[in-house]
Amino acid sequence: MSEPERSEARSGAPREFIPVQVGVLTVSDTRTLADDRSGQVASDLLEQAGHQVVEREVVKDEVEAIRAVLRRWIASPRVDVIITTGGTGVTARDVTPEAVAPLITKPIPGFGELFRWLSFQEVGTSTVQSRCEAGLCDTTYLFVLPGSPGAVRTAMEKILLQQLDNRHRPCNFVELLPRIRGERPG
Repeated sequence: MSEPERSEARSGAPREFIPVQVGVLTVSDTRTLADDRSGQVASDLLEQAGHQVVEREVVKDEVEAIRAVLRRWIASPRVDVIITTGGTGVTARDVTPEAVAPLITKPIPGFGELFRWLSFQEVGTSTVQSRCEAGLCDTTYLFVLPGSPGAVRTAMEKILLQQLDNRHRPCNFVELLPRIRGERPG
């Protein structure tokens, strides 16, 4: 029995799956769409789950280049969720958290905390080097993942695929989208 089926069994009321539209942005000085394994892992897992990857790009590790793509996707009614891969380490070129910081209107600190806890079980104390995080940017969810395919798979399979499935109980990110959109100022 899958996790959504177990969740439905616990609640007694089945829900119909609601796909979300996702933008996948890879932050890398060396990758292209042709050899971007991390973005491909995220895209494949999302599509296998029934979601739609409506945007996919690779951008250099440059704050303004990252922000330009994110601003465009945040403003787009086509994008419900953004997943970035790469640029979360501690070197000078790792600038994804700095790029997203002014765009986040509501941080979701539990995501990074849970990711590092899960990652610890796989890579030990090396997980402290990840500045993985999440937040709302106006009404768009943003998840900032490390650049390794293994880390992306961990985040997707152990957190995001459940939280992006409206059938997941007791709660999930998708069921909150209508309320989040209704709270939009102005």
